[in-house]
Amino acid sequence: MNLKDCHNFSDFRKLAKKNLPSPIFHYIDGGADDEITLKRNTDAFSDCDLVPNVLASVGKPDLSTTVFGKKIDMPIFLAPTAMQRLYHHEGDKASARAAEKFGTFYSMSTMANTTIEEISNVSSGPKLFQLYVHKDQGITDDLIERCKRANFDGMCLTVDTLVAGNRERDHRTGFTTPPKLTLQSLMSFAMHPKWVFNYFTHEKFQLANVATKTDKGTNIAKSVIEYINEQYDPAMNWKDAEYCVKKWGKPFALKGVMSVEDAKRAIDIGCTAIMISNHGGRQLDGSRSPFDQVKEISDAVGDKLEIILDGGVRRGTHVLKALAAGAKACSFGKMFLFALGAGGQPGVERLLQNMHDEINRNMVLMGCKNISELNRTKIIYRK
Repeated sequence: MNLKDCHNFSDFRKLAKKNLPSPIFHYIDGGADDEITLKRNTDAFSDCDLVPNVLASVGKPDLSTTVFGKKIDMPIFLAPTAMQRLYHHEGDKASARAAEKFGTFYSMSTMANTTIEEISNVSSGPKLFQLYVHKDQGITDDLIERCKRANFDGMCLTVDTLVAGNRERDHRTGFTTPPKLTLQSLMSFAMHPKWVFNYFTHEKFQLANVATKTDKGTNIAKSVIEYINEQYDPAMNWKDAEYCVKKWGKPFALKGVMSVEDAKRAIDIGCTAIMISNHGGRQLDGSRSPFDQVKEISDAVGDKLEIILDGGVRRGTHVLKALAAGAKACSFGKMFLFALGAGGQPGVERLLQNMHDEINRNMVLMGCKNISELNRTKIIYRK
């Protein structure tokens, strides 16, 4: 199996599983606790049906939309995801180049393995930075200032990771950052010599944007869960979020909003967007899916800020349903990480091309000339 055989999420997942050592694959693939929310994130789309209009003379539909003050060529973008160096040795650089090629956002995680400045140099496309509030405010301030100097277009603050979710797969596989050989994982690493060669012959693994501020998770073997629990501020509150919004001074989203009440408070503190997200089902298991919440949140605040659905997207039809329900765009993480693991930058490009083609084809089949024509008349929720 190779990239030309990858036509959907399942195909990219299968090839990534072939290429990656088991602890690395399962870190992408898993969720919290019983993984009920992880599954629900995608299943929720099946509770809603599309209603097409025919003979609409669509021609070539316009897939563009505007988020974070930037016009993008299609209503999807790469969500911020940590430690992409684990999935392919080019990591964030590969993802950023692929996103630029398709005229959409690349998003950088605080826990990236590439620096803010390096990404600014390799990509002139639209860029979003995902911020975590650390216990050491100096780290938070430093990240914001560096993003300003590097001309990032937007920022999102992740608010659903005050403590790490209970990701039991990581306990079982012995996943650590950086990876280390254990009796559990030795066989899996031995069976993936290409990954091992690329990992040890390219740039050293580090959390590049915080490496000079803390050695947690960089110079010593430390699990990602331990890093989160040691470094992130579990007492973060709305005043902290407002501080970040004002310090940034440009388009800003809260990532992890799931309720109407919190969406309204995001407006009050000056946010221009929210990302409806449950962290890919990796935090609070048993929570609602993002798609379950889009309609209600959109009805309450959709004319006051941009709504981005983050989580569970696997198909172009999922994007159309989200937009019809009230989202401005969708972001996804798991799917493009599997594409990255499957084939680096060419893998991410193939995925983005597949998604572009699906959205384009389905817009024609729906009878929609542009994104704004995707509205509530185009969907019906099942009882």
